[in-house]
Amino acid sequence: MKKTYLLAPGPTPIPESVTAALSGPLIHHRTPAFQAILDDVRAGLRHIFQTRQDVLLLSTSGTGGMEAALTNLFSPSDEVIYINAGKFGERWGKIAKAYGLTPIEVKVPNGETLEIRQLEEKIKQHPAVKAVLFQASETSTGVKLPTQEICKVTKAANILSVCDAITACGVFDLPMDEWGIDVLITGSQKALMIPPGLAMIALSEKAWAAVEKATLPRFYFDLLREKKAAAKSTTAWTPPISLIQGLQESLRMIKEEGLHNVFKRHELLARATRAGVQALGLEIFARKPSPALTAVKVPSGIKDGKLIPKTMRDKYGVTIAGGQDELEGKIFRLSHFGYADRFDVTTALSALELTLHDLGHPVEFGKGVGAALRTFSEG
Repeated sequence: MKKTYLLAPGPTPIPESVTAALSGPLIHHRTPAFQAILDDVRAGLRHIFQTRQDVLLLSTSGTGGMEAALTNLFSPSDEVIYINAGKFGERWGKIAKAYGLTPIEVKVPNGETLEIRQLEEKIKQHPAVKAVLFQASETSTGVKLPTQEICKVTKAANILSVCDAITACGVFDLPMDEWGIDVLITGSQKALMIPPGLAMIALSEKAWAAVEKATLPRFYFDLLREKKAAAKSTTAWTPPISLIQGLQESLRMIKEEGLHNVFKRHELLARATRAGVQALGLEIFARKPSPALTAVKVPSGIKDGKLIPKTMRDKYGVTIAGGQDELEGKIFRLSHFGYADRFDVTTALSALELTLHDLGHPVEFGKGVGAALRTFSEG
């Protein structure tokens, strides 16, 4: 028998009580009982988003939430700047192009984070631009982008900030109203600890004003329709009922732990993971890493870097993530967010030590795990 561990940056593990809620009796979505669940869930999401605005539920993945943002905010040929710090930043540009917008790229080298002057210069060069599209946490590279600083720049330029917080919301502090984030998007299978299938999106008053003027076509992802439904404690379309029941329980767990305690836990897990990786002589890929995950450079002695996640999964039962696109075989990614605690980190590092040894890389067993444990002991 081989026990398995899910330590990838999405989907993430599901708590037992959430699994129980997911498997509860199905109820009809147009009943007072489900309306009460929806109201509770939306209040919990406002707490996570740190906003007074409605947080709308969409039956889709996080990418659907990104698409909904663009189709509701803009009109054909509108200029939008997108910050490309990895695969998911690049996706903003692809979606914008697909809908006939004019995407303008700010390219950030893999592993680096945005230098604010890059953005300021690009906005000066394109005075007609309507918004900046970006990730708070670029999952493909493990990079954290400077969300608050980006929002200061967009506010000064009187344009919209549209933030993909799919591996950020519920991981580290992103106070939507306080920082002036105009659009905040997340997905269910990340820090919210339920299966894939839900995206959540909230818009500022400024963003809602843009929606009223936008002319791109939309139907299923019509946010005005969803907003009107939310005011009646319902949804525009048939929702994934079981996922929302599970979400109610995961939001209860987050509230019980305390939102800022959740942030502290993630920061501690990230520091311990990085201490363990560096104690093994490995190099962190991101210059400014996200607390959600740690991207690690494949050591030069291992010719096929894809064997690291493969061996960890197939031999030791620990699922992590490899690199994507041009980073395939060059990095691997260890997740430490959502339903994660200290022994998830030590499990990942233990499997990593064994894997490196199997692949011929010199390892002093226990060195990475020991460094993580020391970090935990120091708090």
